[in-house]
Amino acid sequence: MNAPLRNPPLPGDANRFDTASAAQMEQLVMDLRQMYHERNAALEEVAAAHHEALLRLALAADYRDTDTGNHILRIGYLSEALALLMGLSSEAAAMLRKAAPMHDIGKIGVPDAVLKKPGALDPEERRQMNEHAAIGAHILGRSRIPLFQMAAEVAQTHHERWDGHGYPTGLSGEAIPITGRIVAVADYFDALTMDRVYRRAFSVEVALSMLAGERGRSFDPAVVDMFLAHAPALVALRERINDSGCAVESLAGAPLLHVRRFLAEFGTAPAASPRAASEMTT
Repeated sequence: MNAPLRNPPLPGDANRFDTASAAQMEQLVMDLRQMYHERNAALEEVAAAHHEALLRLALAADYRDTDTGNHILRIGYLSEALALLMGLSSEAAAMLRKAAPMHDIGKIGVPDAVLKKPGALDPEERRQMNEHAAIGAHILGRSRIPLFQMAAEVAQTHHERWDGHGYPTGLSGEAIPITGRIVAVADYFDALTMDRVYRRAFSVEVALSMLAGERGRSFDPAVVDMFLAHAPALVALRERINDSGCAVESLAGAPLLHVRRFLAEFGTAPAASPRAASEMTT
């Protein structure tokens, strides 16, 4: 027996159905888009809050060691500039600017008697001081946020040496992540040119000479050569940060200045083939 024929839909009814469906789909897409933007905004706010909290821990550690918060700001911008000059992408270099200031966060776990000792450290005190790299990596490394993973890498490796005689694991050469190699040079130069509890600041000229002397020993020769080749621009960048009256919040938010543009003012062009953030551990 043949199935009964159904009345065909009227053209007007079909048009009304299509119009209603399209309107519903459009509203659904708009709602999903709004939810997506709200979710991303919430995640960015949480990440920024976490970043600022960790920066304040880094600032606390830095105050215990140097009595100034400008050091971690300068390290961030010097590291970004060096990263650009070494051919890293703008995105990767900007991430390093935010990660580098947390390099010594592990000093929060070093006793004051060791951290502020004006003279040479004995072997046990040196062991305690050297633990700050592993402590910092432990504080930062449990996060799945890429910024904090990079910061953990920097904390773990910025005291490794090109010749393999650094700590905490004795990495050498290019086995040391490029992030750690860059921050090591920026940290060394900046530390030499500031007052410490055990000595007065060295002049820029002396600091550059000392940096050159560690080429191929403590530091990656390529990074040292890049720093020395562009020293006038990097020293000027350091002084700009000193004169800016900036606060630690600037590292968690909008940058104080456009580093690539600042370098260009000195006729310093970053390398032409930038490497992406995913390549920074090679």
